[in-house]
Amino acid sequence: MRTYAKPIAAVTGSLVLAAGLTACGGSTAASDEKTVTVYSADGLKGEAGDGWYDKVFADFEKKTGIKVKYVEGGSGEMVQRALRERSNTQADVIVTLPPFIQQAGSKGLLQKYTPQGADQVGGGDKASDGTWTSVVNNYFGFIHNKKELPAAPRSWEELLDGRFENKLQYSTPGVAGDGTAVLIKAMHDFGGQEPAMEYLKKLQANNVGPSSSTSKLAPKVDKGELLVANGDVQMNFAQSKSMPNLGIWFPAKGAGKPTTFALPYAAGLVDKAPHTENGKKLLDFMLTEGAQREVSAIGGGFPARKDVKSTDANAIELAELMEGVEVFEPDWADIDKNLKTYVAAWKSATGS
Repeated sequence: MRTYAKPIAAVTGSLVLAAGLTACGGSTAASDEKTVTVYSADGLKGEAGDGWYDKVFADFEKKTGIKVKYVEGGSGEMVQRALRERSNTQADVIVTLPPFIQQAGSKGLLQKYTPQGADQVGGGDKASDGTWTSVVNNYFGFIHNKKELPAAPRSWEELLDGRFENKLQYSTPGVAGDGTAVLIKAMHDFGGQEPAMEYLKKLQANNVGPSSSTSKLAPKVDKGELLVANGDVQMNFAQSKSMPNLGIWFPAKGAGKPTTFALPYAAGLVDKAPHTENGKKLLDFMLTEGAQREVSAIGGGFPARKDVKSTDANAIELAELMEGVEVFEPDWADIDKNLKTYVAAWKSATGS
């Protein structure tokens, strides 16, 4: 384990493309069609059009003439949608969080492609078989309402207090990436599946209920409808610019250190993508030095490339936020293999 001492990645969630997509599967779409379709977990597109995706996609279209069609949803939801469409592939690029990017790879949903600049991405932030590469780094966290709850809870145990009844919510494990992260962190902090489920069973007395999207929880916390919810540093930090009551924190187990783990936005080229070459160009573009600098400068966070160092005000603020937080590395191979088992155990424990 290590103690975190660096800044984080950025930008807020939004609603997206609702119109039907016109791509017709990998072999029939015109190879020169000036479009590329991205299926992405929420968090990188700004609700006010001011997110990292907004800037990067606009710059990409200006440079290449290729228009980005964007579809957004929960991390697991995007992978499941792409899997359902395998006989008539619609997406060219998938961007999602662990363990769903590993799931996409293990199910053969991704084709091998190493984007330009991927040599500057750390080994743990890209697939060993070349099927995906992180484009924005990020970390799991929780949020609290700073007005109604000025001091963030320190520990998991504090969340069992009656004052949090119907004032606490976390997104659904197995559907949302950050919801799945609740399970991963709890199993780490409590020392295994059984004690983690025992705790989450107790926590259910205060839990409002399921949510397929983590980004929808922040407005509820900002308004005071909730006191506490889960999230991730990148998304919540950006949301806090327009939601001033949001505070970011990290639960500890008892008197231990607060902990977190990396939840990067990882991108892969979809197998039999309708516009494979356009997808490659977009992946290359997202890892350019210019686009990577804007991860921090636009939304406050940190780039996937090790050779791009962020020194802007947001990066400094995030470094301070993460000071003293212990970062652990989950066993992603185990989680990919046993995710259904862990989610089933959570459902059983919580009656969900």
